[in-house]
Amino acid sequence: MNEMTPVKTTLKDWESDQEVRWCPGCGDYAVLKAVQRTMPDLGVARENTVFVSGIGCSSRFPYYMETYGFHTIHGRAPAVATGVKLANPQLDVWIITGDGDALSIGGNHMMHLLRRNLNTQVLLFNNEIYGLTKGQYSPTSRVGTRSPSTPFGSVDRPASPCAFALGSGARFVARGIDVNKNLPAVLKAAHAHQGAAFVEIFQNCIVYNDDVFAPFAAKPNAATSQLWVEHGEPMLFEKGTKGVALDRDTLSLKIVDVTDGDWQGAGVLVHDQTNRMIAHLLIEMPFGEFPMALGVLYDDPAPTFESAVVEQNRAASEGKVADLQKLVAKGQTWQVTKEPRVE
Repeated sequence: MNEMTPVKTTLKDWESDQEVRWCPGCGDYAVLKAVQRTMPDLGVARENTVFVSGIGCSSRFPYYMETYGFHTIHGRAPAVATGVKLANPQLDVWIITGDGDALSIGGNHMMHLLRRNLNTQVLLFNNEIYGLTKGQYSPTSRVGTRSPSTPFGSVDRPASPCAFALGSGARFVARGIDVNKNLPAVLKAAHAHQGAAFVEIFQNCIVYNDDVFAPFAAKPNAATSQLWVEHGEPMLFEKGTKGVALDRDTLSLKIVDVTDGDWQGAGVLVHDQTNRMIAHLLIEMPFGEFPMALGVLYDDPAPTFESAVVEQNRAASEGKVADLQKLVAKGQTWQVTKEPRVE
């Protein structure tokens, strides 16, 4: 996010004239609409906004936003976005990627973008499957996932996108759900963060991995299975009757009952989004025994990569006059002359 004069826009201003082409019922529709509804609230200009994607179903996203955009190659959206941001640091750059695009062929690029802390918003659509190429298992697919590439069930241990981001040095890590009403608030928080903001979005693939997130994403399960954390607020769920506390003997999290609203007495943790250790524990909570941690899990800004590059270039050029001829003549030079031809 960059500091700019607020611009008034509407949702319609951010919708392109391209036909949206995803499978009927795909969670990508909900994410697209959430982003388009969020953009007017950010007060940014379309001509200063760029969406960059790699390859996959989610990577069609730039076509549907009335902004500048790049539909790049598999796994390389972070590299292209880095070039865009360095060429013009004032641009507001969003990266759209999937679990396969970002964590398989693109894992190396994503890691370096996060550790460098490039001032961008990364939206990783996680459906735990390769949807565009017809349902092969992906780096986030669970053990036992049956697919065309794992007909007997996957034996791979899945990657955790948020754990990967935190381990790569990301200073902002969050989670959301494609159809949840809280997703726009997460997107706004990511945009407000100065630096690389990583948001994992649980996205339903209705064709190849339908309802894989239903145990916590479906409405009937939300109250008991979702823990939406908010900075400065107690970690409560199940209508405030349960909470997350720290077991100080084992330095691990535990679930406690809350009676008569006395969450302090029950030892429920108050969320501190700048606490990296707690963020890691929230990310690693095993679902089933614990609810799914959602919202802004970690937010602790640090100097951005492009600001350091701009400052370095400014310092290097201070007091110097651009002289191309002098630069060319610097060091050893040779003059080429035509020698008489020997017959």
